[in-house]
Amino acid sequence: MAILPVSWVPKTAQLLPRDPGIYVGPGLPYGVAILILLGITARSLIHVFLPDGGAHSIATIDISVAGGPNIIGLFGQWGAIQLLLAGLLWVLLIRYPGTLPLVLCVFAAEPLLRSLAGYLKPIETVGTAPGSAFNYALMPIVLTALYLALCPGRAKDLAQ
Repeated sequence: MAILPVSWVPKTAQLLPRDPGIYVGPGLPYGVAILILLGITARSLIHVFLPDGGAHSIATIDISVAGGPNIIGLFGQWGAIQLLLAGLLWVLLIRYPGTLPLVLCVFAAEPLLRSLAGYLKPIETVGTAPGSAFNYALMPIVLTALYLALCPGRAKDLAQ
């Protein structure tokens, strides 16, 4: 498998491939997805196991207010849900590598949906949470990886 595509013309049929056990794209997007998923898994574990769930120590939310323990509890539960999603995405990437483009779509959709939720229901913070800024920086990388994942990685896959 080549690191970069042999053709730069994406095949949208690869978004939901006939055989999800076979990935026909280049290797670079797969490596990018693994790195992103490692970050997502670490973020999930931080929310579950950090004493404040990262609410104050990372997201700079004032938890000394009435209901502070509830905020911490919500962060812990959010981390558990993130960990569940990360586990499912790990299974898809390892067992069904052909679903890589779909996994990358999830990587792109998740921060967009959280941004929409944050716009509709804003949270007051003391500073900017690093995850918020990081999501915007990561988006072009995710979209580029998605584009590359839809391009053929081997010459024999050009006709398919």
